[in-house]
Amino acid sequence: MTLKVQDGSYRRLVLLRHAKAEPAGNVSDELRPLALQGRRQAVRVGTALAGLGLVPERVVCSDALRTRQTWELLRPGLGDDEPEVLVTGDVYSAGVDDILRLVHETDDEVRTLLVVGHEPVMSAVAARLAGPGSDSAGLAQVRVGVQTATYVVLESAAPWAGWSAAGAVLTHIGRPEA
Repeated sequence: MTLKVQDGSYRRLVLLRHAKAEPAGNVSDELRPLALQGRRQAVRVGTALAGLGLVPERVVCSDALRTRQTWELLRPGLGDDEPEVLVTGDVYSAGVDDILRLVHETDDEVRTLLVVGHEPVMSAVAARLAGPGSDSAGLAQVRVGVQTATYVVLESAAPWAGWSAAGAVLTHIGRPEA
């Protein structure tokens, strides 16, 4: 896979569904931890993102336990850079427009933004943003939803505030082996 962002003229949005969580039990949904498989997935996501040159300058993460654990476990695989991290309940309860508002509020100096969130919103945001030139198999996948630990990469030359429906290119979708 070759990413188009090489000269700094593009911005990249990485939408990540949290890794595999324990099934609902006696704890509230927000407090569900990652399963052992999810812990392995999260570590592999960090390695995969770094291998693709997708080290974010900014991370927006849901405050649910499983998303925070996903971020914490993938983080070491990204190397020594320390991104700005915002952990917020706004992502946990977000709809597509809420995630887009967070994207629009991103400083244009940020070239790669990672959002760690939940389904069906992560795939719905990708489906809304993906426009002409997008990877057709990836687009078909986000239209039906993505599995845990799946990351979707979108690129655009537009400033963050200008990201809109069909205005980005879905360049890659990936998921580590469990």
